[in-house]
Amino acid sequence: MTTTTSAADSPSISRFHMDVGFTPNPLSRKATLGAMAAAVLAGGFLTLIAWLILKSTSLPAFGGSLVSRSLATFSIVIVVVITGILLSALVNDQRTERAIPAWRRALTYAVSYLSPAGLVIGALAIPLSATKLYLDGVAVDQGFRTQYLTRLTQTWHLSDMNYADLPAFYPAGWFWLGGRFANIMHLSGWEAFQPWALVSLAGASCMLVPVWQRISGSLAVATAIALVSTAIALVMSAQEPYAAIIALGAPAAAIITYRALMGSSFAIVGLSVYLGISASSYTLFTATIALSIVFLSGILAAFFERSWKPILSVIIIGCGSMLIAASVWAPYLLALLKGEHTSGATATHYLPIEGTQIPLPMLAASVVGILCFIGVLYLIVNFREPSVRALGLSLIIFYGWILASMSTTLAGSTLLGFRLDIVVTLILAVAGVLGLADLRLVGIHRLYPERFSPRVSRTITIALTVILMCAGIKYAQEIPNRNAHAIDLAYTETDGNGERADRYPADSGQYFAELDQEIRSHGYTPENAIVLTSENDFLSYYPYYGFQAFTSHYANPLGEFDQRNKLIEQWAEQTWDELKEPQAFLDALGRSPWRAPDVFIFRGHKDDSEGWTYNLAEDIYPNNPNVRLRGIKFNPASFDSSEFSITEIGPFVVVTRVH
Repeated sequence: MTTTTSAADSPSISRFHMDVGFTPNPLSRKATLGAMAAAVLAGGFLTLIAWLILKSTSLPAFGGSLVSRSLATFSIVIVVVITGILLSALVNDQRTERAIPAWRRALTYAVSYLSPAGLVIGALAIPLSATKLYLDGVAVDQGFRTQYLTRLTQTWHLSDMNYADLPAFYPAGWFWLGGRFANIMHLSGWEAFQPWALVSLAGASCMLVPVWQRISGSLAVATAIALVSTAIALVMSAQEPYAAIIALGAPAAAIITYRALMGSSFAIVGLSVYLGISASSYTLFTATIALSIVFLSGILAAFFERSWKPILSVIIIGCGSMLIAASVWAPYLLALLKGEHTSGATATHYLPIEGTQIPLPMLAASVVGILCFIGVLYLIVNFREPSVRALGLSLIIFYGWILASMSTTLAGSTLLGFRLDIVVTLILAVAGVLGLADLRLVGIHRLYPERFSPRVSRTITIALTVILMCAGIKYAQEIPNRNAHAIDLAYTETDGNGERADRYPADSGQYFAELDQEIRSHGYTPENAIVLTSENDFLSYYPYYGFQAFTSHYANPLGEFDQRNKLIEQWAEQTWDELKEPQAFLDALGRSPWRAPDVFIFRGHKDDSEGWTYNLAEDIYPNNPNVRLRGIKFNPASFDSSEFSITEIGPFVVVTRVH
């Protein structure tokens, strides 16, 4: 990891490198690739080991005790302090050209590269140690994410999370890898969600260190950026780990863009891979980052380079990233090319309060607010520097997307601009770290031209390190509290074993295992049964295919959510009239344009003459909340036939078609 590069090979931002006094820890291309792989694997493995150890303990539930909070803070302080001390010593030794013992250099690199994983363990793994669920449990959006991971644990194929015989629509990259992780660990999909989220977040966060070391040429700066970015991601996007992973790389991608557009083959390959992975995991970020790249290429081609080289680079990057993304998107795109019907998807029909406001993190009264404010000043003062300019122009594009999203509401949709809040904050925070480093290494000497003695310089470095460590601890120790509601849901939701982690009585989810047994007793398995139910948690824990998706917002367009809703409501209404006779109802099921349900799970009682309830999910955008659940009733008389088996389990009525 100590491999150095020549000045010509260095990718570092011009102001950031050895000519202005940054700690000389540059990485060659080969060393960068090796360090990235090592960081991902080591960070993920460390987190997995920590998770296994924590699962062998018996800590109390997060909401009912402060024990896990105190242990989380202790862990965070240890990580920040040890990392800060080792890096401070490294900086001082290198500035004074003092020989550094090999063991301490190796220890410093190891701790620096693994420190983001330590932050993930302290801030998330410890608070979640006494539950099997991840943040938010299976509430709201986390239910569909759990269903997706459950589906791709069951099968290697890129299958839709809900509908049978359809290719995946929602980007499957993170979920497919999570399924393989679950298979290796011999875990159910829902059980694997928590460890896979922690492991993948930790691995991606650790990889930031060698990436930024390659960019800045400084291990200290790279580690600071990685820790700051990880802390922000754990506050703003921990519930959606795959989105957080892509967001973590956005600031580096913005800076690398300049070198890629100037023709650097290494930068072109790196950016292509990043965009390809992004498109396979979270397409919104891909779209905005790609737009910023196109915008930057136009600016460079028209006003600076006055050549077609940046445009050519964009074409190469686009083709390379699309080839990678095709590994996930090809089945769905092929279905579209075959002319399959699509309708009913409303992914952009969502406008929360965050989507009506411009994110201005630089004005927040917090440690990150101060850092972002410094970042704004840094971007303005150093805007003439090409790499800094690329960072600033990318920020403008993200703000433009957010504004455009607000105006798009007039067209009955949005661009989900509020999702970019984390990217804006990360870019400004990274700029703030670079600004502080620049201030320490250049700014102080401009204010005080007389040369500092080594002792004074060392004192300044130590003082700044202590201040930054205290600021980092102040922000990081609040992460569990900032996620308190999401953590509480992980303890209060009923898990796939029918239990609550806080040991309170479970809700109706405690009967899901019996529902599964009842369905299997008739010869059905999750692979060959279609279930019509509005009990979404059941499909999150058991990989049965659903006749209808949770909501239209995450539904596959090929599944025609709106048309299925109409058919379900038509069935329900007509069971009280022309479909009252079981044979008539069976004939209606046979006329379904989609594979008809084999199993129905309703709310109600077996002998309830008023009907059995199915909750129809309807998109009511532009209202907020944007989903309404409307109960519709099926007539029990339509199922009064030897063709159906009717069983009451808890609050549910399970109707199974007899083979």
